[in-house]
Order: sequence, then C-alpha cells, then structure tokens
Amino acid sequence: MSFVALKMLIGDRAKYIGIIMGITFASLLITQQSAIFVGLMTRTYGTITDLGQADIWVVDPKAQYVDDVKPMQDTQLLRVRGIDGVAWAVPMYRGMLKARLADGNFQTVYVIGLDDSTLMGGPPRMLEGRLADLRRADGVIVETVGAHDKLAKPPRVPGGPREPLHVGDTLEINDHRAIVVGFSQNTRTFQSQPIIYTTYSRAMSFAPPERRMLGFILVKAKPGEDMQQLTARIERQTGLAAYTADEFADVTINYFMKYTGIPINIGIAVLLGFIVGTAIAGQTFYNFTLDNIRQFGALKAMGTQNATLLRMVLLQAVMVGFIGYGLGVGLAAFIGYSASNTELSFRMPWQLLFISAGAVSVICILAALLSMWKVMRLEPAIVFKG
Repeated sequence: MSFVALKMLIGDRAKYIGIIMGITFASLLITQQSAIFVGLMTRTYGTITDLGQADIWVVDPKAQYVDDVKPMQDTQLLRVRGIDGVAWAVPMYRGMLKARLADGNFQTVYVIGLDDSTLMGGPPRMLEGRLADLRRADGVIVETVGAHDKLAKPPRVPGGPREPLHVGDTLEINDHRAIVVGFSQNTRTFQSQPIIYTTYSRAMSFAPPERRMLGFILVKAKPGEDMQQLTARIERQTGLAAYTADEFADVTINYFMKYTGIPINIGIAVLLGFIVGTAIAGQTFYNFTLDNIRQFGALKAMGTQNATLLRMVLLQAVMVGFIGYGLGVGLAAFIGYSASNTELSFRMPWQLLFISAGAVSVICILAALLSMWKVMRLEPAIVFKG
C-alpha cells in the first residue's frame, strides 16, 4: 500500500510540488530567521569568545553585559591578585573612542587596552604583524573588517573604491597619534564598530581622563582550582562581580533578551513562517486528499482498514515534509554561506536543525490531520455515486 500512496502523491504533480513549496518556504523562513537570531546573540558576547586565555572576568557588580563597562579603581587589581587560587590577574581597558580618519571624518571605534607586560587578552588571530608589535611607539592593531570598511582611506580617484589601511598608516584617536602595526581577525561585534588593540597604558592616554579607568580584570586560575569556588571567593573578598566566560556570555545574552526588541521582532518572523507554511501545506494537502477521495473510497470498499489508509496519508505527509525540510534548510545554509563575509549575522548550529525539523514535523502533522479526518469519515459508497 505504500507504493500506492506514493503513486497517488506523485501522480498529481501540481499539488505535489505545491505542498513541497509550502513546506520549503516555511522551513527556509524558520531556519533562516532563527539562524540570524542566533548570530545576533553570538555577536553580543563576541568579545568574550575572542579572549580564550582568561578563566574569569571580574567586573563592577553593576555591569549588566560585556559592553556595559563600569570602571573600577586600579587598586582592585592588586586585591584580586592576592586572592588564593589566582595564578595571574591582568587589567583590561575597553571603551568607545572617536578616531579621526584621513578625510577628516570621525568614526567611533572600540579601543581595547591590553596589559603592557603580558599583552594578555589579545586578538584571537593575527592576519598581519605580531601582537608584540604593540610595544612599538604609538602601535595599534586594527581588526581587518574595520580596516577595509569604516576606517578605510579615501579613494585615490574620485568615485573609486576606498583604500584599506596598511601597516604603517596613521590614525588619530582622541587627538593622539596611532600607527597601525598589524591586523587581526575578530568575531563581529553587535554594533559592528571597528576594534583597535593597543597597550593598557596607551589606551589610558587615548581615553578622556577619569578617576576610574579599569574596565575588566582578567583572571587565570591555578591548575585544579574549582571555578565556582574561586569566583565566589573573589566576590566575597572584593565586593566585585566575577564570572566564568560562559556565565558572562549568559549574563550578556539575558540582558539583550530582556531589554531589546530582538527576540520579539525575529520571533514574529519565525511565527509567520510557521503559520504561512502550515496554511499553504495544510490547504494544499487537504485539497490533494479531496481530489483523491474516490481512490481512498475504492480502497475502503475493497476492505482496506482505516488504519492502513491513515498510514498511507501519514507516509505521504512524511515524504513531502522530508523533501521540503531538506530544500528549506539547504537554501538557508546557502544564503548564510553566501553572506558569510557581509554584515549579515548568521549562525546555524546543529541544534537549530533539530528545532526547525520539529517545527516542520508539526506542520506536516497538522496538514496530515486535516486529511486524516476526511479519510476516517469517508463512506465507501461514494465510489458508486455519479
């Protein structure tokens, strides 16, 4: 009977393609919008994932997420270093400053100041130059996307493309000269501002003077140290907040989930994809069953049980759902791959595939239920009516 069910499904090409198109559209929209949501959330804590050397981030207890820098007193660094279980602790500056470009325009940049002696907290990958080059006079390392885009130099000829920065070029950050000594590859930030690395002391000279300048304290635990006990010890002895990298990423995500409209805006798009996909696939599948109601009636008149007919309908729903889901996910992956070097935030982890598969399964089940209800109430005598 499975062969008969598939023959009935494929025999009506127009409706067969229509059902698959509906499920494909729903799968594409659900997967693509969800991947954009995951990509946006990933960007919110990109600074944390880019920094792999430290185990614990120590911040002001009122800091709500990684970009919400509440400067601390420099003496807090010494207090943290003296806590049992801390292998090392280094300062880190992070702030938004104005960079003056070659054409006279200003661009806001993220300046990250690394510990002068160790340079801990540097970029995850160097594309040109070395991290140690930051020790050269006025040296800064620029994130490559910013160097090719927002910090690029004016075109040589009117109407031509802007020229990317090169090693040796000069920037002006808050009226201080900065010389480019290298380029790095970083995770895109949520606000897509260029990232500039320099030493902690140089970042202090770039930034406007304040009574408190220390943004973060990066801590490395001694081998075998329990992270939860160490963070609790740091908080108890300093009055500051201490998070592991995963905990700080969760704090950042929770802030954006609670205080921004991103979840509801993208959630509406995902819900629309689900509703539209259900409506198109359900309606087309139901019409397909109605068009084949005489064939189902004939099978019922020949003694086929309701359970067998239901299995036939379910097999048809599974087949179109499987094909539509594969096409939709494939298109979403292609869009994400094509836009991998653009501002589009797109991340499709394997868990997302299971979520979209679950949503598509619900669509197919709803579509099949509509048709099953009609088949269950079918009278075999319909075959003999004119």
